[in-house]
Amino acid sequence: LGLQLPAIRDSAVRVASRGRTQYFALHGKTGHLVTAERIDREQLCENVQQCVLRCELIVEGEMKFYEIEVEITDINDNAPSFREAEKELRVSEMTAPGWRFPLREAQDADSGRNSLQSYELSGDEHFSLAVQAGPGGDQRPELVLAKALDREEAAFHELVLRAIDGGDPARTGTARIRVTVLDANDNAPVFSQAEYTVRVPEDVPVGSTLVSLTAADADEGLNGQVKYSLKAITEKASNIFHLDVESGMITLEKSLDFEEGDYYELEVQARDGGGLYNIAKVAITVTDVNDNAPEISVRSAINSILEDASSGTVVALLHVQDRDSGANGEVRCSLDSGYFTVEVKESQDGSKFAELVLRHSLDRESEQNLHLVLTALDGGDPSRTGTAQLWINVTDANDNPPVFAQDRYCVSLREDAPPGWTILNVSASDADAGNNAHITYSFGEMPSEVLQKFIVEAESGKITLKEPLDFEDMRSYTLLVEARDGGGLVSHCKVEVE
Repeated sequence: LGLQLPAIRDSAVRVASRGRTQYFALHGKTGHLVTAERIDREQLCENVQQCVLRCELIVEGEMKFYEIEVEITDINDNAPSFREAEKELRVSEMTAPGWRFPLREAQDADSGRNSLQSYELSGDEHFSLAVQAGPGGDQRPELVLAKALDREEAAFHELVLRAIDGGDPARTGTARIRVTVLDANDNAPVFSQAEYTVRVPEDVPVGSTLVSLTAADADEGLNGQVKYSLKAITEKASNIFHLDVESGMITLEKSLDFEEGDYYELEVQARDGGGLYNIAKVAITVTDVNDNAPEISVRSAINSILEDASSGTVVALLHVQDRDSGANGEVRCSLDSGYFTVEVKESQDGSKFAELVLRHSLDRESEQNLHLVLTALDGGDPSRTGTAQLWINVTDANDNPPVFAQDRYCVSLREDAPPGWTILNVSASDADAGNNAHITYSFGEMPSEVLQKFIVEAESGKITLKEPLDFEDMRSYTLLVEARDGGGLVSHCKVEVE
């Protein structure tokens, strides 16, 4: 950022993260950006190719912030793994060579070359391995019957499926496959639909039925009895949805959150008692409801402001966000203050910042403490609001001169009054505070013959006689008294002495 180290020491500089966890900090002596928490790329950026963490460097003294993006690169710290370490296949001996049996894919939380790259199969001559490319570029292993089965020759076949990633060194995961050879079963279950599409709001209650799948089998007895199972599902989705094995009903097991996931894709397998199966796809789209209120966080703010601060002075920098989407996430800001206005700005990643700006001059003498309430209102129906509060002290500027209790004083004095005699106490007040309200008294420009006769005390304003008076020499005196405050403002009054 080109910040010099003296500037860092002289100004309050800190790092603020966008999320709830502070992953980075600023090293106070070197100015280096350092990690503050352990970073797990797979936990932070599930299914994201480029993992970027964002934070801001805030220079409070200058009311500036700088956006920082840190890309988290992957290492091969996860081995491929199968959800089922052991799988059993039941295959009819009448199955023709070339028949394919989809196998559950291995999962690897790493990305790029470190993710799953290939499969290997070891077993016997009756089976081989084929790998198909899925619509998202994923590899889908299939067990291929290479040679006709003969139950009388072998009732079981033991195979090992190995998943290999591209790390250096490579990591592997294995699953054991046991193939049981069955008598003939010539009808597989058939789903009523090849693909089921479901749209559901995120606030649907737990326990609700989202969709019921049905598959029919023309066979009788055990070969016609259909059971359902989840063939392909992510770890996250497996904690949210439940499939009833007997009925094919998919219900909600955990509350949905649009902000955590808006689309889930499941593959459901219907298998009959003879080992034949069919697969249907279930696409579940989660729609947003306005369940998040706008959040306002104060990134930087001043505690006090001079009453003569100029218009346009920025007093606070705030981050405004709403985790909802669409109109539910559109936020408008307002401020209940006649002195300040709020200006909303958008950063490069779409998040919003608000600046609290002084609109017109302040007056400490009428209001010393300001309580500001910033309100953020989203576009939902009904809408939700979020607030942030700021307390700002208005500090004094020397904008009030001293004011005498009287512009003109008249005093009568006997000529035989002795030196030291108190003639009068003048008094002035000042509406300012602190040193700006501290008043000292003195005489203004007057003839020397007048100045040598009288004394004024600087702190009290008491005027006393310095030398004896002579009525025959001078019958009256006009004294010009000056009151000066600590900021240099001056006022005058006259004292007529007869």
